[in-house]
Amino acid sequence: MTDSIVQLRGVTKIFLTDEVETHALTGIDLEINRGQYVSISGPSGCGKSTLLSILGLLDSATDGSYHLNGTSVQDLSPAARARIRNREIGFIFQAFNLIGDLTVQENVELPLTYRGMSALERRKRVQASLEKVGMTGRMKHYPSQLSGGQQQRVAVARALVGNPSILLADEPTGNLDSRNGEAVMALLRDLHREGATICMVTHDPRYANFADLTIHLFDGRPLDENQREEVEKGRVLCHKRQAEDGRDGF
Repeated sequence: MTDSIVQLRGVTKIFLTDEVETHALTGIDLEINRGQYVSISGPSGCGKSTLLSILGLLDSATDGSYHLNGTSVQDLSPAARARIRNREIGFIFQAFNLIGDLTVQENVELPLTYRGMSALERRKRVQASLEKVGMTGRMKHYPSQLSGGQQQRVAVARALVGNPSILLADEPTGNLDSRNGEAVMALLRDLHREGATICMVTHDPRYANFADLTIHLFDGRPLDENQREEVEKGRVLCHKRQAEDGRDGF
């Protein structure tokens, strides 16, 4: 039995707008094993969020194959994708995406309401999930009554409550100050140590280094170490020239 949760082979994503083709991803091969912590990094516009959307079944590839827990998912109907997404994937978004007129408890419980689960079982799972993130004392609060760091903890609890196969985190510290960002990253690291499988998009190299495996994207393609060094050298040279131009008054 394989420990692979995610298998992407030759995944390409092309956006068509006004007869213009934008190649967001080209020939992506990726395998994520159970219990692994993977980060996807790279400059803005390199395809990080597009790749995460495909992994999360929020979008589909133009070409290539995607297997999730051994099941081919790229050609499923929207309803089938939604069912698998609800059971297999936990999302942690940069903007938290909590519902303002629901309490913390209700926000965390929401994914379970689509499973036909009993109210008692839902309450047990919500309690356990909030305990993991240290937010049981805020169950009756609304998102507007929480700090950004607390809202992200609730979002993590919501992602965990369904016991997903993989957690997908899209810039989970992007809307947080450094202190709260470090606290959320420490929480993700603890969850990983407890066995969670995590795939995270981040532009911050400090947080990318938390992962077992870091995938660097550039113009929709993964870079090996040599290619990454060449890209970084190019950026340094470009910045140096810009600085010299500024000093010279051009």
